[in-house]
Amino acid sequence: MRDHHWLSIEEAGVLLRQGDIGVVELTQAMLSRIDSLDSELNSFITVTGELALAQAETAQRELSAGHDRGPLHGIPVAVKDLLATKGIRTTFASRAYADDIPDFDAMVVAKLADAGAVLLGKTNLSEGAADSSSQSSAFGGPGNPWNRDYITGGSSGGSAAAVAAGLAFAAIGSDTAMSIRQPAALCGIVGLKPTFGRVSKQGAMVLSNSMDHLGPMTRSVGDAAMVLGAISGHDPDDPHSADVPLPDFAAPAGPINGVRLAIPRVDFFTGCDPEWAAAAERAIAVLGDQGAVIEEIKLPDLKTLSYCTNLMIGVEAAAYHHRRFEARPDDFGPTLRRVIESGRSHNAVEYVQAQQLRRQLKRGIMAAFQGFDALVLPTTALAACPITEDDPGLVRMRARNTLPFNALGWPAISVPCGLAANGLPMGLQIVAQPFDEARMLDIAHAYERSTDGIGHPNI
Repeated sequence: MRDHHWLSIEEAGVLLRQGDIGVVELTQAMLSRIDSLDSELNSFITVTGELALAQAETAQRELSAGHDRGPLHGIPVAVKDLLATKGIRTTFASRAYADDIPDFDAMVVAKLADAGAVLLGKTNLSEGAADSSSQSSAFGGPGNPWNRDYITGGSSGGSAAAVAAGLAFAAIGSDTAMSIRQPAALCGIVGLKPTFGRVSKQGAMVLSNSMDHLGPMTRSVGDAAMVLGAISGHDPDDPHSADVPLPDFAAPAGPINGVRLAIPRVDFFTGCDPEWAAAAERAIAVLGDQGAVIEEIKLPDLKTLSYCTNLMIGVEAAAYHHRRFEARPDDFGPTLRRVIESGRSHNAVEYVQAQQLRRQLKRGIMAAFQGFDALVLPTTALAACPITEDDPGLVRMRARNTLPFNALGWPAISVPCGLAANGLPMGLQIVAQPFDEARMLDIAHAYERSTDGIGHPNI
């Protein structure tokens, strides 16, 4: 079983179906790896070993009988600890919710089970998904597998660390402003935020219901496509769920010759960490060498859009936590408390006006993006910092390159694009037209195939 934890989902699936690995054997190996490594990484809040082994036994019987549920059948995965899991605590990484045990599964959790995936556990996160490093977790922050003295990013820091360290083949994250893509970039994995409405949020604890997205975090673009296919689809129980066609995201990637790529240098390269900006430029050149058409672009009113979005996030967070915050204010940590109190400082008129302005700005930005297939830019402006240097005041700059695409609802993916001089990963963000995840994945595949990758952390 040595190094099988670094296999892709496709590679592991082949071995499972050939009988070279048993699902129970693979699951036991992953649980053992979690047991030996996660005391230092702190990527999991709850490990569901008994459930995982029961699911593994079922998956093994089904595969042996020729009942194949698809590419995730028998694959050990994890989910962020803000997704409801029946009979298993769902903590939101907060003392205020630490004892909550749902009596149902979130839609994404149910879809993973239907796909035959094995649930290893619930991953760590920022308290209430409300910071950019995951260090505010009431259970202690996770460490970056590439250097455990550095942040993982947030808020899906536990999911990023677990996948990067080979403790799970995939994990589900949530993204309000950066929270799939930024930790994926800092931990050297792939993080995909789908179009708003592509994946149901039913059963997910939210920071901002109008901004939150759920999506996959994996070690390759192909794995992200497989997981996205398993968790996507219309859900009538989620009022934001979109009833749109569901393509085969895992289909072979198409060519990118002639694809029009917009490069927003003024908007998102200015002020970036120099190594990250240079890595993005090298990646753009790689895509250009494959026939992509490269053109610089300027998007209007991004600062105003960010102001509206941050106001809405605070108000919606305050509304979500209102009853619990009134009853147990001392159980909320300082970071989440600041977000809630900021939201409570605004009135209904300000909130509605922010929503109206957001819609108006969205039309102008969409017009500027018309005719392009994707934007390409550094995933974040700030590289990972040591945990001892983390500061809540960094959240705005960390989110600068990602937050607009939550407000717009556009799909975006972060892929590894090299290692910085200090040995920590860097990420490239590709943003596509609404509901065009397939084209976005083609571009990400094209870049991934043209590089040697960054390898794995020495862990």
